[in-house]
Amino acid sequence: MIGGSRTVDEATQIDRAERLLDSLLKLGPTFIKLGQLLSTRPDVLPPAYIDVLSSLQDDVPPADWAGAKRVLEDEVGPIDEAFADFDHEPISGASLGQVYRASVNGDDVAVKVRRPGVEDLVEADLRVIRWSLPLLLYFVGQAQAFSLENLADEFAKTIREEMDYQREARMLEEIKANFADTDDIRVPAVFDERSGPRVLTMEYLPGTKINDVDELDEKGIDRQRVAETLQRAYLQMIIDDGVFHADPHPGNLAVLDDGAIVFYDFGMSGRVDEFVQDRIVEFYVAVANQDIDAILDSLVAIGTLSPEADRDVMGDVMELAIADARGEDIEQYRVQQIIGQIEDSIYEFPFRLPPNLALVLRVATVVEGVCVTLDPEFDFIETATTYLTEQGYREETVRQYLSDAGDQFQDAAQSLVRVPPKLEETLDTAQRGNLTVQVELGDNKGVMDQLARRIVSGLVFGFSLLSTAYLYQGGAFYATAVSAVIGLGGLFLLWRSFRSKSGLRASPQFTRTEMKKRRGDD
Repeated sequence: MIGGSRTVDEATQIDRAERLLDSLLKLGPTFIKLGQLLSTRPDVLPPAYIDVLSSLQDDVPPADWAGAKRVLEDEVGPIDEAFADFDHEPISGASLGQVYRASVNGDDVAVKVRRPGVEDLVEADLRVIRWSLPLLLYFVGQAQAFSLENLADEFAKTIREEMDYQREARMLEEIKANFADTDDIRVPAVFDERSGPRVLTMEYLPGTKINDVDELDEKGIDRQRVAETLQRAYLQMIIDDGVFHADPHPGNLAVLDDGAIVFYDFGMSGRVDEFVQDRIVEFYVAVANQDIDAILDSLVAIGTLSPEADRDVMGDVMELAIADARGEDIEQYRVQQIIGQIEDSIYEFPFRLPPNLALVLRVATVVEGVCVTLDPEFDFIETATTYLTEQGYREETVRQYLSDAGDQFQDAAQSLVRVPPKLEETLDTAQRGNLTVQVELGDNKGVMDQLARRIVSGLVFGFSLLSTAYLYQGGAFYATAVSAVIGLGGLFLLWRSFRSKSGLRASPQFTRTEMKKRRGDD
């Protein structure tokens, strides 16, 4: 790096982020998706960039009908035979595909068709990204380089999954089955015989866009109830089911006249393994209980926070985040603000966010934003706490805590039983004069050897000084000269030992750095 480090003010960062956003839009489908992925990675980009890129909407002009028709007929056969009716004007267009209305056996359907030729374009763009990455690593800090090294492969996997409509159909059907007994959540059914790797035909479920509050009010829909339903649905998907819809922006959510929520577009979806689910529960419970240590423990366990981070500093960050989020009402605080504070700190530490956890963080913030649009007084923590309590998670956490405390109490009780007899035996041995204490002095830096050499050199110098004076008084000049030379040699050795940097300067043995080194050696 040439020159010292520079601090870029927030206004400059925002300006640069907006220029990056314009560039991504001009570069096309792959880079639009890359921008969306980067908006979920606070360990790669500063908060100002995350805020700007989070506004990136996957909304582009549709491809021409001729190209889309070729893709459609290659997958499902002649359109007139596969569909009773088909509207050639798409109802929505995105960077990787577009959606048309049609009908099958009297049922209204939505047909999602992959853009013609997008596969070759995406593969070419992925090669450019992969080739450019090594050059980019030279211009970023160590923490961001650590994350960027795996970002290309992660992005390639993500965008290929999103282009695979058969995978989307599987995720959609799995999530639909998980909400089969829930009347206020609707997931479109899949028409398998009219679907393929590049075409996905689904039940058409029109509704009011979830952030159109005026129309919702005109229809008499309880917006507060809708917000709570949406939040509980995502808690169920992430904590209980382990599979979740990962793109909850308002364009992918609608509300039916009975207040039920419809989910669209499962191309961006993810899975959460059981370990991560448990850590997320621990995090939510810790936030609800305002337990700073438990919050930090859950973040370290899940991989979000580096174990090397200073817990005192991060504890202050958590306390400030919660205090800032509370506002005037001490019971009202926003998880989006808490996560935002965490993300600001995440950017400074050298670690990589697990891909699905990045999606979970994005989902949490986007969903909370949608809920606040529906109900400005919406309390995420209260809803989450109620859900965790109803499902027994908080009770289980308390039970586990009591179990751990019981184990510790049992160990302490056993120690109390074992220690007194051993102590009495040791005291009896000492009273009889038979107690032998073996002391092992660790000296891996040679401190004792250096001390011994100094003592010997000092004794030689002191003895020679006295001998020289005595011999000089007796007239033994030759012997006086020999004694003086020996004394000067001792003085020189003593002087050199104090001049050496490896003298008796004992380095602290219990600093954090030393303790980390010891743990590493062990």
